[in-house]
Amino acid sequence: MNHPLRLVGTLALCAFGTAAADSLLLINGIVHTGVSGARPAEAVLANDGRIAFVGTTAQARRRAPGGARTIDLQGATVLPGLADAHAHLTGIGWRELHFDLTGVGSLEALQRRLRERAAGDPSGWIVGRGWIESKWTPAVFPTRADLDAVVASKPVVLERADGHAVVVNSRALEIAGITADTPDPAGGEILRDSASGEPTGMLVDAAADLVQRHVPAATADDLRRALVAGAERSLRLGWTQLQVAGMSWEEIDELCRLYADGRMKLRVYAAVGGPGPDAERLLAAGRKYRSCDPRLTVRSIKLYMDGALGSRGAALLEPYSDAPASHGLLRHAPEEILRATEAALRSGIQVQTHAIGDRGNRIVLDQYARALAAVPPAERAVAEPRLRIEHLQVIHDDDIPRLARLGVIASMQPSHAISDMLFAPARLGPERIGRAYAWRKVLESGAVLAGGSDAPVEQGDPRVEFYAAVARRTLEGFAGPDWGLDQRLTRGEALAALTAGPAYAAFEERVRGTIEPGKWADFSVFSTDLMEVPEDGILDARAVLTVVGGEVAWADPAFTPPSAGARPRP
Repeated sequence: MNHPLRLVGTLALCAFGTAAADSLLLINGIVHTGVSGARPAEAVLANDGRIAFVGTTAQARRRAPGGARTIDLQGATVLPGLADAHAHLTGIGWRELHFDLTGVGSLEALQRRLRERAAGDPSGWIVGRGWIESKWTPAVFPTRADLDAVVASKPVVLERADGHAVVVNSRALEIAGITADTPDPAGGEILRDSASGEPTGMLVDAAADLVQRHVPAATADDLRRALVAGAERSLRLGWTQLQVAGMSWEEIDELCRLYADGRMKLRVYAAVGGPGPDAERLLAAGRKYRSCDPRLTVRSIKLYMDGALGSRGAALLEPYSDAPASHGLLRHAPEEILRATEAALRSGIQVQTHAIGDRGNRIVLDQYARALAAVPPAERAVAEPRLRIEHLQVIHDDDIPRLARLGVIASMQPSHAISDMLFAPARLGPERIGRAYAWRKVLESGAVLAGGSDAPVEQGDPRVEFYAAVARRTLEGFAGPDWGLDQRLTRGEALAALTAGPAYAAFEERVRGTIEPGKWADFSVFSTDLMEVPEDGILDARAVLTVVGGEVAWADPAFTPPSAGARPRP
Protein backbone atom coordinates (compact mmCIF):
# COMPACT_ATOMS: atom_id res chain seq x y z
CA MET A 1 0.00 0.00 0.00
CA ASN A 2 1.38 3.43 -0.97
CA HIS A 3 1.12 6.11 1.74
CA PRO A 4 1.11 9.86 1.04
CA LEU A 5 4.07 10.18 3.36
CA ARG A 6 5.87 7.39 5.14
CA LEU A 7 5.01 7.74 8.82
CA VAL A 8 7.31 6.07 11.31
CA GLY A 9 5.23 5.05 14.32
CA THR A 10 1.50 4.68 14.69
CA LEU A 11 0.24 8.24 14.17
CA ALA A 12 -2.18 8.52 11.26
CA LEU A 13 -1.67 11.35 8.76
CA CYS A 14 -5.21 12.62 9.20
CA ALA A 15 -4.50 13.41 12.84
CA PHE A 16 -1.73 15.89 12.01
CA GLY A 17 -3.99 18.86 11.48
CA THR A 18 -5.98 18.41 14.68
CA ALA A 19 -3.49 19.60 17.31
CA ALA A 20 0.00 21.03 17.51
CA ALA A 21 2.71 18.41 17.98
CA ASP A 22 5.09 18.48 20.94
CA SER A 23 7.81 16.95 18.74
CA LEU A 24 8.01 16.55 14.97
CA LEU A 25 10.86 14.78 13.19
CA LEU A 26 11.36 15.05 9.42
CA ILE A 27 13.98 12.61 8.11
CA ASN A 28 15.53 11.46 4.83
CA GLY A 29 14.87 14.73 3.04
CA ILE A 30 16.85 17.47 1.35
CA VAL A 31 16.78 20.33 3.85
CA HIS A 32 17.81 23.73 2.49
CA THR A 33 18.31 25.80 5.61
CA GLY A 34 18.62 29.17 3.88
CA VAL A 35 21.77 29.85 5.92
CA SER A 36 24.46 31.38 3.72
CA GLY A 37 27.16 28.83 2.81
CA ALA A 38 25.45 25.91 4.57
CA ARG A 39 25.15 22.58 2.80
CA PRO A 40 21.77 20.84 2.66
CA ALA A 41 20.90 18.75 5.68
CA GLU A 42 18.88 15.53 5.81
CA ALA A 43 16.65 16.00 8.81
CA VAL A 44 15.13 18.52 11.14
CA LEU A 45 13.67 18.06 14.62
CA ALA A 46 11.09 20.40 16.16
CA ASN A 47 10.11 20.51 19.83
CA ASP A 48 7.25 22.63 21.17
CA GLY A 49 6.86 24.48 17.87
CA ARG A 50 10.53 25.46 17.51
CA ILE A 51 13.46 23.93 15.69
CA ALA A 52 15.61 21.84 18.02
CA PHE A 53 18.11 20.24 15.64
CA VAL A 54 19.18 20.26 11.97
CA GLY A 55 21.56 17.66 10.59
CA THR A 56 21.72 14.05 9.44
CA THR A 57 18.90 11.56 9.83
CA ALA A 58 20.94 9.44 12.20
CA GLN A 59 21.80 12.41 14.42
CA ALA A 60 18.22 13.66 14.45
CA ARG A 61 16.87 10.23 15.40
CA ARG A 62 19.22 10.09 18.38
CA ARG A 63 18.08 13.49 19.60
CA ALA A 64 14.36 12.94 19.09
CA PRO A 65 12.35 12.24 22.25
CA GLY A 66 10.38 9.04 22.49
CA GLY A 67 7.03 9.25 20.78
CA ALA A 68 8.08 12.04 18.42
CA ARG A 69 5.91 12.26 15.32
CA THR A 70 8.23 11.09 12.56
CA ILE A 71 7.79 11.56 8.83
CA ASP A 72 10.12 9.85 6.39
CA LEU A 73 10.19 12.28 3.46
CA GLN A 74 12.14 9.86 1.27
CA GLY A 75 13.90 12.58 -0.70
CA ALA A 76 11.35 15.39 -0.63
CA THR A 77 12.78 18.89 -0.23
CA VAL A 78 12.31 21.03 2.88
CA LEU A 79 12.58 24.83 2.62
CA PRO A 80 12.27 27.45 5.35
CA GLY A 81 8.60 28.35 5.66
CA LEU A 82 7.75 30.43 2.60
CA ALA A 83 6.18 33.81 3.30
CA ASP A 84 4.26 35.96 0.82
CA ALA A 85 5.35 39.52 1.66
CA HIS A 86 2.39 41.12 -0.13
CA ALA A 87 -0.99 39.46 -0.54
CA HIS A 88 -4.68 40.07 0.07
CA LEU A 89 -6.09 37.17 2.04
CA THR A 90 -9.76 38.05 1.76
CA GLY A 91 -9.39 38.77 -1.94
CA ILE A 92 -7.83 35.34 -2.50
CA GLY A 93 -10.81 33.81 -0.74
CA TRP A 94 -13.33 35.82 -2.76
CA ARG A 95 -11.60 34.62 -5.92
CA GLU A 96 -11.98 31.03 -4.75
CA LEU A 97 -15.65 31.46 -3.91
CA HIS A 98 -17.03 33.91 -6.47
CA PHE A 99 -17.03 35.00 -10.14
CA ASP A 100 -13.40 34.50 -11.16
CA LEU A 101 -12.35 35.93 -14.53
CA THR A 102 -8.67 35.00 -14.21
CA GLY A 103 -7.30 33.73 -17.51
CA VAL A 104 -10.16 35.02 -19.67
CA GLY A 105 -8.36 35.33 -22.99
CA SER A 106 -10.51 37.76 -24.97
CA LEU A 107 -13.37 40.22 -24.76
CA GLU A 108 -15.60 37.61 -26.36
CA ALA A 109 -14.63 35.08 -23.70
CA LEU A 110 -15.41 37.62 -20.97
CA GLN A 111 -18.83 38.24 -22.50
CA ARG A 112 -19.47 34.50 -22.73
CA ARG A 113 -18.56 33.99 -19.06
CA LEU A 114 -20.76 36.94 -18.08
CA ARG A 115 -23.70 35.51 -20.00
CA GLU A 116 -23.28 32.18 -18.22
CA ARG A 117 -23.04 33.89 -14.85
CA ALA A 118 -26.16 35.97 -15.47
CA ALA A 119 -28.12 32.87 -16.44
CA GLY A 120 -27.28 31.22 -13.13
CA ASP A 121 -27.65 34.35 -10.98
CA PRO A 122 -31.08 35.81 -11.79
CA SER A 123 -31.13 38.62 -9.23
CA GLY A 124 -28.88 41.24 -7.65
CA TRP A 125 -25.49 42.57 -8.62
CA ILE A 126 -22.99 40.61 -10.71
CA VAL A 127 -19.51 41.21 -9.29
CA GLY A 128 -16.35 39.57 -10.61
CA ARG A 129 -12.62 40.01 -10.83
CA GLY A 130 -9.59 38.84 -12.77
CA TRP A 131 -9.78 40.07 -16.37
CA ILE A 132 -6.74 41.76 -17.90
CA GLU A 133 -6.88 43.18 -21.40
CA SER A 134 -3.10 43.20 -21.97
CA LYS A 135 -3.28 39.57 -23.10
CA TRP A 136 -6.18 40.18 -25.51
CA THR A 137 -6.05 40.96 -29.22
CA PRO A 138 -6.59 43.85 -29.54
CA ALA A 139 -5.38 44.85 -26.06
CA VAL A 140 -8.10 47.43 -25.30
CA PHE A 141 -10.20 48.07 -22.21
CA PRO A 142 -13.75 46.67 -22.26
CA THR A 143 -16.59 49.19 -22.14
CA ARG A 144 -20.06 49.49 -20.70
CA ALA A 145 -21.41 48.84 -24.21
CA ASP A 146 -19.61 45.49 -24.24
CA LEU A 147 -21.28 44.56 -20.95
CA ASP A 148 -24.67 46.04 -21.90
CA ALA A 149 -24.73 43.75 -24.93
CA VAL A 150 -24.83 40.81 -22.50
CA VAL A 151 -26.47 42.15 -19.32
CA ALA A 152 -28.42 45.41 -19.32
CA SER A 153 -31.10 44.99 -16.65
CA LYS A 154 -28.93 44.36 -13.59
CA PRO A 155 -25.74 46.12 -12.44
CA VAL A 156 -22.42 44.54 -13.39
CA VAL A 157 -19.04 45.39 -11.81
CA LEU A 158 -15.97 43.52 -13.11
CA GLU A 159 -12.65 44.36 -11.48
CA ARG A 160 -9.40 44.31 -13.44
CA ALA A 161 -6.86 41.77 -12.15
CA ASP A 162 -4.68 44.47 -10.59
CA GLY A 163 -7.54 45.73 -8.43
CA HIS A 164 -7.02 49.30 -9.64
CA ALA A 165 -9.83 49.59 -12.18
CA VAL A 166 -13.31 48.25 -12.85
CA VAL A 167 -15.52 48.09 -15.90
CA VAL A 168 -19.23 48.52 -15.22
CA ASN A 169 -22.35 48.46 -17.32
CA SER A 170 -24.81 51.30 -17.85
CA ARG A 171 -27.12 50.09 -15.10
CA ALA A 172 -24.29 50.34 -12.53
CA LEU A 173 -23.40 53.84 -13.76
CA GLU A 174 -27.05 54.82 -13.43
CA ILE A 175 -27.27 53.55 -9.83
CA ALA A 176 -24.08 55.46 -8.95
CA GLY A 177 -25.31 58.61 -10.69
CA ILE A 178 -22.24 58.82 -12.93
CA THR A 179 -22.80 60.93 -16.05
CA ALA A 180 -20.76 62.98 -18.48
CA ASP A 181 -20.91 65.83 -15.96
CA THR A 182 -19.53 63.83 -13.01
CA PRO A 183 -16.08 65.15 -12.09
CA ASP A 184 -13.16 62.81 -11.53
CA PRO A 185 -12.75 62.14 -7.80
CA ALA A 186 -9.44 62.83 -6.11
CA GLY A 187 -7.13 59.90 -6.78
CA GLY A 188 -9.28 58.46 -9.55
CA GLU A 189 -10.38 58.82 -13.16
CA ILE A 190 -13.61 58.23 -15.05
CA LEU A 191 -12.55 57.21 -18.55
CA ARG A 192 -14.64 58.99 -21.17
CA ASP A 193 -15.41 58.67 -24.86
CA SER A 194 -13.20 61.15 -26.71
CA ALA A 195 -16.04 62.30 -28.97
CA SER A 196 -19.09 62.43 -26.69
CA GLY A 197 -17.49 62.82 -23.28
CA GLU A 198 -19.75 60.07 -21.92
CA PRO A 199 -18.27 57.57 -19.42
CA THR A 200 -16.98 54.45 -21.16
CA GLY A 201 -17.65 52.30 -18.09
CA MET A 202 -13.97 52.11 -17.07
CA LEU A 203 -13.36 53.57 -13.61
CA VAL A 204 -9.77 53.83 -12.37
CA ASP A 205 -8.71 53.69 -8.70
CA ALA A 206 -10.81 56.04 -6.52
CA ALA A 207 -13.41 56.40 -9.28
CA ALA A 208 -14.31 52.74 -8.79
CA ASP A 209 -15.50 53.59 -5.28
CA LEU A 210 -18.33 55.64 -6.81
CA VAL A 211 -19.94 52.35 -7.89
CA GLN A 212 -18.52 49.89 -5.38
CA ARG A 213 -20.08 51.73 -2.43
CA HIS A 214 -23.47 50.66 -3.80
CA VAL A 215 -22.60 46.93 -3.99
CA PRO A 216 -24.34 45.07 -1.14
CA ALA A 217 -21.92 44.48 1.72
CA ALA A 218 -20.69 40.98 2.50
CA THR A 219 -22.03 39.34 5.64
CA ALA A 220 -19.80 38.21 8.51
CA ASP A 221 -20.33 34.63 7.39
CA ASP A 222 -19.25 35.54 3.84
CA LEU A 223 -16.11 37.14 5.23
CA ARG A 224 -15.26 34.11 7.36
CA ARG A 225 -15.70 31.76 4.42
CA ALA A 226 -13.45 33.95 2.29
CA LEU A 227 -10.72 34.10 4.95
CA VAL A 228 -10.80 30.33 5.43
CA ALA A 229 -10.79 29.65 1.68
CA GLY A 230 -7.87 32.03 1.15
CA ALA A 231 -5.86 30.51 4.00
CA GLU A 232 -6.50 26.93 2.95
CA ARG A 233 -5.43 27.68 -0.61
CA SER A 234 -2.26 29.38 0.62
CA LEU A 235 -1.31 26.43 2.81
CA ARG A 236 -1.95 24.00 -0.07
CA LEU A 237 0.54 25.95 -2.19
CA GLY A 238 3.24 25.91 0.49
CA TRP A 239 2.92 29.35 2.08
CA THR A 240 3.31 29.40 5.85
CA GLN A 241 2.66 33.13 6.22
CA LEU A 242 0.85 35.84 4.31
CA GLN A 243 1.70 39.47 4.91
CA VAL A 244 -1.65 41.07 4.16
CA ALA A 245 -1.39 44.51 2.61
CA GLY A 246 -4.45 46.28 3.95
CA MET A 247 -7.07 44.80 6.29
CA SER A 248 -10.02 46.24 8.16
CA TRP A 249 -10.59 45.66 11.86
CA GLU A 250 -13.67 43.68 10.87
CA GLU A 251 -11.42 41.25 8.99
CA ILE A 252 -8.98 41.10 11.89
CA ASP A 253 -11.79 40.38 14.35
CA GLU A 254 -13.01 37.52 12.15
CA LEU A 255 -9.45 36.17 11.94
CA CYS A 256 -9.33 36.12 15.73
CA ARG A 257 -12.54 34.07 15.86
CA LEU A 258 -11.14 31.63 13.32
CA TYR A 259 -7.90 31.19 15.26
CA ALA A 260 -9.90 30.60 18.45
CA ASP A 261 -12.05 28.01 16.66
CA GLY A 262 -9.01 26.19 15.26
CA ARG A 263 -10.00 26.99 11.67
CA MET A 264 -7.00 29.18 10.87
CA LYS A 265 -3.50 27.63 10.71
CA LEU A 266 -1.77 30.16 8.47
CA ARG A 267 0.40 32.88 9.98
CA VAL A 268 -0.77 36.40 9.12
CA TYR A 269 1.17 39.65 9.37
CA ALA A 270 -1.52 42.27 8.89
CA ALA A 271 -1.31 45.88 7.78
CA VAL A 272 -4.38 47.94 8.58
CA GLY A 273 -5.63 50.00 5.64
CA GLY A 274 -5.23 53.77 5.78
CA PRO A 275 -5.42 56.68 5.94
CA GLY A 276 -8.62 56.66 7.98
CA PRO A 277 -10.16 55.51 11.26
CA ASP A 278 -8.77 51.96 11.07
CA ALA A 279 -5.20 53.22 10.74
CA GLU A 280 -5.72 55.87 13.42
CA ARG A 281 -6.89 53.17 15.84
CA LEU A 282 -3.67 51.21 15.40
CA LEU A 283 -1.49 54.30 15.54
CA ALA A 284 -3.16 55.29 18.82
CA ALA A 285 -2.53 51.83 20.32
CA GLY A 286 1.03 51.64 19.00
CA ARG A 287 3.20 48.83 20.34
CA LYS A 288 0.77 48.39 23.23
CA TYR A 289 -1.57 46.52 20.87
CA ARG A 290 -1.57 42.78 21.53
CA SER A 291 -2.89 40.27 19.03
CA CYS A 292 -5.40 37.57 19.87
CA ASP A 293 -3.13 34.72 18.69
CA PRO A 294 0.64 34.20 18.35
CA ARG A 295 0.18 33.47 14.64
CA LEU A 296 -1.39 36.89 14.00
CA THR A 297 0.65 40.10 14.10
CA VAL A 298 -0.90 43.54 13.56
CA ARG A 299 1.76 46.27 13.55
CA SER A 300 1.66 48.02 10.17
CA ILE A 301 -0.50 50.45 8.21
CA LYS A 302 -0.96 50.32 4.44
CA LEU A 303 -1.06 53.56 2.43
CA TYR A 304 -1.36 54.31 -1.30
CA MET A 305 0.64 56.79 -3.35
CA ASP A 306 -0.45 56.00 -6.90
CA GLY A 307 -2.33 53.48 -9.03
CA ALA A 308 -1.30 50.63 -11.34
CA LEU A 309 0.75 50.59 -14.52
CA GLY A 310 -1.73 48.54 -16.52
CA SER A 311 -4.59 51.01 -16.01
CA ARG A 312 -2.18 53.97 -16.45
CA GLY A 313 -2.70 55.02 -12.86
CA ALA A 314 0.95 54.64 -11.81
CA ALA A 315 2.46 58.11 -11.32
CA LEU A 316 5.33 58.72 -13.76
CA LEU A 317 7.93 61.47 -13.93
CA GLU A 318 7.40 61.72 -17.69
CA PRO A 319 4.19 61.05 -19.66
CA TYR A 320 3.11 57.55 -20.64
CA SER A 321 4.67 56.57 -23.94
CA ASP A 322 1.33 55.27 -25.20
CA ALA A 323 -0.75 58.10 -23.66
CA PRO A 324 1.27 61.34 -23.88
CA ALA A 325 -1.42 63.38 -22.11
CA SER A 326 -1.16 61.30 -18.92
CA HIS A 327 1.38 61.13 -16.09
CA GLY A 328 -0.82 58.78 -14.02
CA LEU A 329 -2.38 59.88 -10.75
CA LEU A 330 -1.73 60.31 -7.05
CA ARG A 331 -4.24 58.53 -4.83
CA HIS A 332 -3.37 60.59 -1.77
CA ALA A 333 -1.63 63.87 -1.16
CA PRO A 334 2.06 63.46 -0.28
CA GLU A 335 1.34 65.24 3.00
CA GLU A 336 -0.85 62.30 4.04
CA ILE A 337 2.12 59.95 3.72
CA LEU A 338 4.28 62.36 5.71
CA ARG A 339 1.77 62.83 8.53
CA ALA A 340 1.06 59.10 8.87
CA THR A 341 4.75 58.19 8.79
CA GLU A 342 5.65 60.71 11.49
CA ALA A 343 2.85 59.35 13.70
CA ALA A 344 3.96 55.78 13.03
CA LEU A 345 7.56 56.52 13.96
CA ARG A 346 6.41 57.85 17.31
CA SER A 347 4.01 54.95 17.98
CA GLY A 348 6.20 52.05 16.79
CA ILE A 349 3.90 51.07 13.93
CA GLN A 350 5.37 50.21 10.54
CA VAL A 351 4.32 52.03 7.35
CA GLN A 352 4.07 50.30 4.00
CA THR A 353 3.12 52.42 1.00
CA HIS A 354 1.96 51.27 -2.43
CA ALA A 355 4.05 52.99 -5.11
CA ILE A 356 4.48 51.72 -8.67
CA GLY A 357 5.58 54.60 -10.94
CA ASP A 358 8.93 56.37 -10.74
CA ARG A 359 7.22 59.59 -9.64
CA GLY A 360 5.19 57.72 -7.03
CA ASN A 361 8.30 56.03 -5.66
CA ARG A 362 10.25 59.28 -5.56
CA ILE A 363 7.48 61.04 -3.66
CA VAL A 364 7.26 58.23 -1.10
CA LEU A 365 11.02 58.27 -0.55
CA ASP A 366 10.87 62.05 -0.18
CA GLN A 367 8.13 61.81 2.46
CA TYR A 368 9.88 59.00 4.31
CA ALA A 369 13.08 61.08 4.39
CA ARG A 370 11.21 64.09 5.73
CA ALA A 371 9.51 62.00 8.40
CA LEU A 372 12.77 60.41 9.52
CA ALA A 373 14.33 63.86 9.79
CA ALA A 374 11.34 65.24 11.69
CA VAL A 375 11.32 62.35 14.19
CA PRO A 376 14.92 61.72 15.30
CA PRO A 377 15.90 58.31 16.73
CA ALA A 378 15.46 59.46 20.32
CA GLU A 379 11.77 60.17 19.64
CA ARG A 380 11.02 56.88 17.85
CA ALA A 381 9.26 54.02 19.57
CA VAL A 382 11.46 51.43 17.84
CA ALA A 383 15.09 51.75 16.79
CA GLU A 384 14.48 50.37 13.27
CA PRO A 385 11.15 51.51 11.80
CA ARG A 386 11.62 49.36 8.67
CA LEU A 387 9.52 51.51 6.37
CA ARG A 388 8.40 49.65 3.27
CA ILE A 389 7.49 50.44 -0.33
CA GLU A 390 5.09 47.97 -1.85
CA HIS A 391 5.66 47.06 -5.54
CA LEU A 392 8.45 49.51 -6.51
CA GLN A 393 7.90 48.51 -10.12
CA VAL A 394 9.46 51.53 -11.83
CA ILE A 395 12.12 53.53 -10.01
CA HIS A 396 14.62 56.04 -11.33
CA ASP A 397 18.25 54.92 -11.02
CA ASP A 398 18.98 58.01 -8.93
CA ASP A 399 16.49 56.86 -6.30
CA ILE A 400 17.65 53.26 -5.84
CA PRO A 401 20.56 54.14 -3.46
CA ARG A 402 18.09 55.99 -1.24
CA LEU A 403 16.40 52.71 -0.28
CA ALA A 404 19.36 51.39 1.71
CA ARG A 405 20.33 54.84 2.93
CA LEU A 406 16.86 55.38 4.45
CA GLY A 407 16.47 51.74 5.53
CA VAL A 408 13.44 51.28 3.27
CA ILE A 409 12.45 47.70 2.45
CA ALA A 410 11.65 46.92 -1.20
CA SER A 411 8.57 44.69 -1.17
CA MET A 412 8.40 43.46 -4.78
CA GLN A 413 6.49 40.75 -6.60
CA PRO A 414 8.45 38.81 -9.26
CA SER A 415 5.34 37.64 -11.12
CA HIS A 416 4.41 41.24 -11.93
CA ALA A 417 7.37 41.41 -14.28
CA ILE A 418 6.44 38.36 -16.31
CA SER A 419 2.80 39.52 -16.51
CA ASP A 420 3.38 43.23 -17.06
CA MET A 421 6.22 42.93 -19.53
CA LEU A 422 3.62 42.05 -22.16
CA PHE A 423 2.41 45.68 -22.03
CA ALA A 424 4.97 47.60 -19.92
CA PRO A 425 7.32 48.42 -22.86
CA ALA A 426 4.46 50.22 -24.59
CA ARG A 427 3.55 52.12 -21.41
CA LEU A 428 7.13 53.13 -20.57
CA GLY A 429 9.11 53.23 -23.81
CA PRO A 430 12.59 51.85 -24.50
CA GLU A 431 14.52 53.92 -21.93
CA ARG A 432 12.28 53.61 -18.87
CA ILE A 433 11.61 49.92 -19.33
CA GLY A 434 15.22 49.41 -18.22
CA ARG A 435 14.24 50.83 -14.82
CA ALA A 436 11.36 48.44 -14.32
CA TYR A 437 11.31 45.46 -11.94
CA ALA A 438 14.96 46.10 -11.08
CA TRP A 439 15.43 43.34 -8.51
CA ARG A 440 19.19 42.99 -8.94
CA LYS A 441 19.82 46.72 -8.82
CA VAL A 442 17.82 46.88 -5.59
CA LEU A 443 19.77 44.01 -4.01
CA GLU A 444 23.13 45.38 -5.12
CA SER A 445 22.23 48.74 -3.59
CA GLY A 446 22.19 47.06 -0.18
CA ALA A 447 18.42 47.28 0.31
CA VAL A 448 16.38 44.40 1.73
CA LEU A 449 14.20 42.65 -0.86
CA ALA A 450 10.98 41.02 0.35
CA GLY A 451 9.24 38.94 -2.31
CA GLY A 452 5.53 38.34 -2.61
CA SER A 453 2.76 37.68 -5.08
CA ASP A 454 0.08 40.42 -4.72
CA ALA A 455 -2.56 37.69 -4.99
CA PRO A 456 -5.31 37.79 -6.14
CA VAL A 457 -3.81 40.24 -8.65
CA GLU A 458 -1.46 37.40 -9.59
CA GLN A 459 -1.88 33.66 -9.03
CA GLY A 460 -0.36 33.69 -5.56
CA ASP A 461 1.71 30.54 -6.15
CA PRO A 462 5.23 30.42 -4.63
CA ARG A 463 6.46 28.29 -7.52
CA VAL A 464 5.48 31.05 -9.95
CA GLU A 465 7.21 33.71 -7.84
CA PHE A 466 10.38 31.61 -7.53
CA TYR A 467 10.36 30.84 -11.27
CA ALA A 468 9.73 34.47 -12.24
CA ALA A 469 12.60 35.63 -10.03
CA VAL A 470 15.16 33.24 -11.50
CA ALA A 471 13.89 32.94 -15.10
CA ARG A 472 12.14 36.30 -15.76
CA ARG A 473 10.18 34.63 -18.56
CA THR A 474 6.52 33.90 -19.12
CA LEU A 475 5.24 30.58 -17.86
CA GLU A 476 5.65 29.35 -21.43
CA GLY A 477 9.34 30.35 -21.48
CA PHE A 478 9.13 33.56 -23.56
CA ALA A 479 11.18 36.67 -22.88
CA GLY A 480 11.36 39.72 -25.13
CA PRO A 481 14.56 41.59 -25.98
CA ASP A 482 13.74 44.35 -23.47
CA TRP A 483 12.76 42.13 -20.54
CA GLY A 484 15.87 42.90 -18.50
CA LEU A 485 17.22 39.39 -18.02
CA ASP A 486 20.23 40.94 -16.27
CA GLN A 487 17.90 41.63 -13.33
CA ARG A 488 17.27 37.95 -12.64
CA LEU A 489 18.08 36.51 -9.22
CA THR A 490 20.09 33.45 -8.32
CA ARG A 491 18.20 30.61 -6.66
CA GLY A 492 19.67 31.48 -3.31
CA GLU A 493 18.60 35.08 -3.70
CA ALA A 494 15.12 34.04 -4.81
CA LEU A 495 14.75 31.73 -1.81
CA ALA A 496 15.90 34.50 0.54
CA ALA A 497 13.38 36.89 -1.05
CA LEU A 498 10.57 34.49 -0.08
CA THR A 499 11.92 33.59 3.37
CA ALA A 500 14.52 35.78 5.07
CA GLY A 501 13.38 38.97 3.30
CA PRO A 502 9.75 38.77 4.46
CA ALA A 503 10.93 37.75 7.94
CA TYR A 504 13.01 40.92 8.21
CA ALA A 505 10.18 43.00 6.76
CA ALA A 506 7.93 41.74 9.57
CA PHE A 507 10.52 42.19 12.37
CA GLU A 508 10.74 38.39 12.63
CA GLU A 509 14.25 37.56 11.44
CA ARG A 510 15.15 36.15 14.87
CA VAL A 511 12.34 33.61 14.79
CA ARG A 512 11.80 32.69 11.11
CA GLY A 513 13.31 32.96 7.62
CA THR A 514 15.91 30.19 7.95
CA ILE A 515 15.99 26.66 9.37
CA GLU A 516 18.09 27.05 12.51
CA PRO A 517 17.70 25.83 16.10
CA GLY A 518 15.54 28.14 18.17
CA LYS A 519 13.47 29.48 15.27
CA TRP A 520 9.84 28.62 14.65
CA ALA A 521 9.32 25.24 13.05
CA ASP A 522 7.80 26.54 9.81
CA PHE A 523 8.60 24.41 6.76
CA SER A 524 7.48 24.27 3.13
CA VAL A 525 8.05 20.80 1.66
CA PHE A 526 8.07 20.18 -2.10
CA SER A 527 8.22 17.06 -4.22
CA THR A 528 11.10 18.51 -6.26
CA ASP A 529 14.28 20.31 -5.23
CA LEU A 530 13.61 23.86 -6.39
CA MET A 531 17.26 24.73 -5.86
CA GLU A 532 18.48 22.12 -8.36
CA VAL A 533 15.74 21.32 -10.87
CA PRO A 534 16.09 22.92 -14.33
CA GLU A 535 14.15 26.18 -14.68
CA ASP A 536 11.41 24.62 -16.77
CA GLY A 537 10.81 22.05 -14.02
CA ILE A 538 10.21 24.56 -11.22
CA LEU A 539 6.55 24.95 -12.13
CA ASP A 540 6.07 21.16 -12.07
CA ALA A 541 7.09 20.87 -8.43
CA ARG A 542 4.28 20.15 -5.97
CA ALA A 543 3.86 21.36 -2.43
CA VAL A 544 3.33 18.21 -0.39
CA LEU A 545 3.58 19.34 3.24
CA THR A 546 3.18 22.67 5.01
CA VAL A 547 4.27 22.90 8.64
CA VAL A 548 3.46 25.89 10.85
CA GLY A 549 4.88 26.01 14.36
CA GLY A 550 5.64 22.28 14.34
CA GLU A 551 2.09 21.39 13.29
CA VAL A 552 1.34 19.87 9.90
CA ALA A 553 -1.14 22.46 8.71
CA TRP A 554 -1.63 20.76 5.34
CA ALA A 555 -0.47 17.56 3.64
CA ASP A 556 -1.13 16.37 0.10
CA PRO A 557 -2.88 13.00 0.39
CA ALA A 558 -1.91 12.13 -3.19
CA PHE A 559 1.82 12.53 -2.66
CA THR A 560 3.90 9.36 -2.95
CA PRO A 561 7.57 10.09 -2.27
CA PRO A 562 10.35 8.62 -4.43
CA SER A 563 12.21 5.49 -3.38
CA ALA A 564 14.08 5.66 -0.09
CA GLY A 565 17.43 7.36 -0.43
CA ALA A 566 16.78 8.66 -3.95
CA ARG A 567 16.70 12.30 -4.93
CA PRO A 568 13.48 13.45 -6.57
CA ARG A 569 13.54 13.42 -10.34
CA PRO A 570 13.29 16.87 -11.98
